[in-house]
Amino acid sequence: MKKSITLILACIFVISGYSQAIYESFRSIKLDQSRELKIQLPRNYKKNVEKTYPLIIVLDGDYLFEPVAGNVDYFSYWEDMPESIVVGVNQRKTRVDDCRYDNAEFLPELKGAEFFEFIGQELVPHLNKTYRTAQLKIIVGHDYTANFINYFLFKDNPIFQGYICLSPELAPPMAERITNKLATISDIWYYLATATNDADNIKKELVAFDEKMQAIENPDMHYFFDNFDESSHYTLVGRGIPKALEAIFEMYRPISKKTYKDVLLTIETSPYDYLVDMYRTTEQLYGIKREIRINDFIAVSTAIEKNQTWSELEPLGKLAIKEHPDVMLGHYYLGMFYEQTGEPKKAMRAYENGFQLAEVAFLTKDYMLDKVNKIKEDFGW
Repeated sequence: MKKSITLILACIFVISGYSQAIYESFRSIKLDQSRELKIQLPRNYKKNVEKTYPLIIVLDGDYLFEPVAGNVDYFSYWEDMPESIVVGVNQRKTRVDDCRYDNAEFLPELKGAEFFEFIGQELVPHLNKTYRTAQLKIIVGHDYTANFINYFLFKDNPIFQGYICLSPELAPPMAERITNKLATISDIWYYLATATNDADNIKKELVAFDEKMQAIENPDMHYFFDNFDESSHYTLVGRGIPKALEAIFEMYRPISKKTYKDVLLTIETSPYDYLVDMYRTTEQLYGIKREIRINDFIAVSTAIEKNQTWSELEPLGKLAIKEHPDVMLGHYYLGMFYEQTGEPKKAMRAYENGFQLAEVAFLTKDYMLDKVNKIKEDFGW
């Protein structure tokens, strides 16, 4: 087990080595001081000049930035989440004052109120102006700072849509406030984590909080909870970050073998419609428009062939040509459609058109030529 964890961490740090952190000192008017930032841009940020990226703000950046940035780079490398901009705010000497709240209303006060305004009114606007940030914004905190990030949730139009709360040391009424807010809000991802060896007071309160959340029925809110076995207040961080990213970006990931088997093969409507709706939904949820993956096309087409719903290959082929005009995939689907619906001449032309384009996946020029020759042979042309 220890060897596996070491290997995973090694992979993360090797991969993240290609995404060098930028260190910036940002002068805050609200705080009347400069704050040290760590910024990790996506690997191809300079090359993809038209692309926008989700923004992830990490409090306790002096120790929490690297595990978040490493996981983000690792997950995005495998396309399990979008490439993202990660910004850590160092708080080694200021975290207590930064997250201070009063003992009457339990809301940010003094330096805490100033830090709240610094994040919302200075830092995020600065990052939006300086970098190509997308609509989706996530904030991460641990214990004291994990309590603080919830204050952004209570705004009428929260600037953050994702909250990763790692073993938060909640203010007295915070659990009730969060529960009430999440019961009515839409398009919010909320991840909460504790562990069996967490501080007793924190663990007890978070388990009770989760029990209350289980009673909430709000399909427009996405809530996730982990109580890690045998982890402590500090080691749960290493397990919670990847679990949170997996949960938040579940809809972003490629079609899995499980989805293929449980959904595409048994769907009562249309695998093609499922594919279109999947990408439309992720665009609405994350504010990111992306081209449809080749592997997702293949998963859908395989389900269509398995169920012999040949009519769906026509719109699938046209969509593949639109999404990937330089490869032969879409023309292959059109050829299959015409071949299975009794139009061999159109099928032959479609395969010939595909032959001229780039090979992709299992499709080669020899394969496409064989399809053409087989039709000619069958019909004596």
